[in-house]
Formats: sequence, C-alpha cells, structure tokens
Amino acid sequence: MVTVDVEAGGQIGMGYTYADNATAILANDHLRPAVIGRDAMSVRGTWDAMVHSIRNLGRPGICAMAISAIDCGLWDLKARLLGLSLVRLFGPVRPGVPIYGSGGFTSYPIDRLRDQLRGWIQQGISMVKMKIGREPRTDVARVRAAREAIGKEAELFVDANGAYSRKQSLRQAKEFAQYGVSWFEEPVSSDDLDGLRFVRVHAPQNVEVAAGEYGYDLDYFRKMLASGAVDVLQADVTRCGGFTGFTQVATLCEANHVPLSAHCAPSLHLPIACATPALRHLEYFYDHARIEKMFFDGVADPIDGVLRPDPARLGGGLELKRCDLERFRI
Repeated sequence: MVTVDVEAGGQIGMGYTYADNATAILANDHLRPAVIGRDAMSVRGTWDAMVHSIRNLGRPGICAMAISAIDCGLWDLKARLLGLSLVRLFGPVRPGVPIYGSGGFTSYPIDRLRDQLRGWIQQGISMVKMKIGREPRTDVARVRAAREAIGKEAELFVDANGAYSRKQSLRQAKEFAQYGVSWFEEPVSSDDLDGLRFVRVHAPQNVEVAAGEYGYDLDYFRKMLASGAVDVLQADVTRCGGFTGFTQVATLCEANHVPLSAHCAPSLHLPIACATPALRHLEYFYDHARIEKMFFDGVADPIDGVLRPDPARLGGGLELKRCDLERFRI
C-alpha cells in the first residue's frame, strides 16, 4: 500500500494505491513538484499537470498508480476544505452500493472455499466470486461445491485471471452455466480482446464476460469497449487515474451502454461508486477489506449486501491509523 498526503488550508487529504514502493518514490520525487503550489480547488488541472509530467516516463504502470493515489488525495482534500463528505461533493445517485464477496482463492481446500462463500451469504451478501484457473481440471468440481454451499438463489461469479485459452474458456463456460455462474471474469488474458469477444459471443447467454481491472488510461478502456470484448467493464481507482480517471471511464460506459463494476479497494471506491450512474456493483475483496480495516478508521461495514458512506464524515471518511502503522512503514 502506497499512501499519499496532500495539504492545503490546514486540511490534509489522503489517497492510496496498491503498488511497489517504487511508486512512492516516483510520487515524491517526480509528481510532487507538479502538484505543489497549485489551486486545491482545481483537481482536474492538477491531474492534467501530473499526466503531462510523466510523458517521457510512460503512462501505464507505476506512473498511473502514483497519479491515482495523488488524485484521490486531492479530491479528499477538496471535500475537507469545503466541509463536505466526498460523496456529497461528487453528488450521489444512490445511497449505497451493492457489493459482491470476492475471494475463494485457488489455494483454498474445498471446505475453506465453502465456508468463506457461505459466510458472505449469511451476512446478507447475495453475490460471491471465486478464483479458478490454477488447475482447470478441478474447476468444475470446485464451482459445483460452491453452488452447493451458497444455495440456489445467490449469484455465483468466477475469475480465471486470464488463465484459460479461448476454446478452453468456452468449454468451461458451458460447464459453469449448469451451476448458475453468471459472471466470467478474464476467461483469457485481458490483452486478448479478440479472445474475450470470442468467449463473450459464444458463451451461454446467462454468462457475462467481464474485464478491465488492469486499465491505466482512457484509451485502454475505449479499445476494450470498441472491440465488444466485455458485457461488463471493470475499473480500479487505484490504477485508472484516481477518481478523475474513474469518472472518465464511467462516461465511456454510459456512451456505450455497458455497465461498470468497481474493482477492489472497497472503502476508497465507495464515494465515487455512489455517484456513478453506470455502476452495477463493487468488489468486496477479502484481502483489501481486511487490510482497510487494519489501516483506517471510518471503514464502512456491509449491511444486507450494501456499503453505505457516512455523510457526517468529511472527505472520503477514512483516517489513517498512523501510530498503529509505523511498524509497517518502508
């Protein structure tokens, strides 16, 4: 986790991303000069300045993640300077965001897989996602066990992280459909847009193909949508340029009539997710939810499968537990 503080007018805004510590070095040494002294109310202007400053370094990867963290901090700062919660600054279109429980790692034995997925259902979360692809020959049996654990009514998602070939993906999709799988994430590499479209077009109609979590810039998302590669686009504020970039992606989704799903970092996504008309749901990823509770005060707990921001808390509502986290500092 790379955290960023930005300060103006006696207030401190905070943003973060999940990345190598090289991202922190780049943010401090290269992007900091592009941010210091700018108008705290003009977040988009600062975002443009940061993007321009990394022209010779390359947009994807750690540059995009550093910009993402700073941008989220700038929006948090602006809301605090205005005495507002971030969700009110963005303008909510919904009071809360539906979530899906995400985990079910391929390293889990069947019993642990069942327990985790069943636990989310018992909490009132009606959608759950599991990982597949590590041992394809066992995936159908694992999906069957997952369905037995969560019952008939809950939605079941699978994520292959690009582990399958095109035809292998299609065979698996037809098998998974028997157990009510409705979401097939990255059946093939997200760089293989033709392959994603092949699976999307030929898979059973009730199985949606999703991808996009590795998108760093707007052109990536535009190409994915133009190719017809996905039924649902994913984006991650810790990678796609922060809240500013996420809003741009959401506009693309509206223009293309494709729903958007927010990837991981649930507490960070929550304010912008509430303000995004094209958004379908938010990934409540097991590791990120666990780490956010460890790192921050103000983390929202799901109620009946929905995360709701606290409008009484300034900014994004999160406060870093600085003293508790000194032992983790690099």
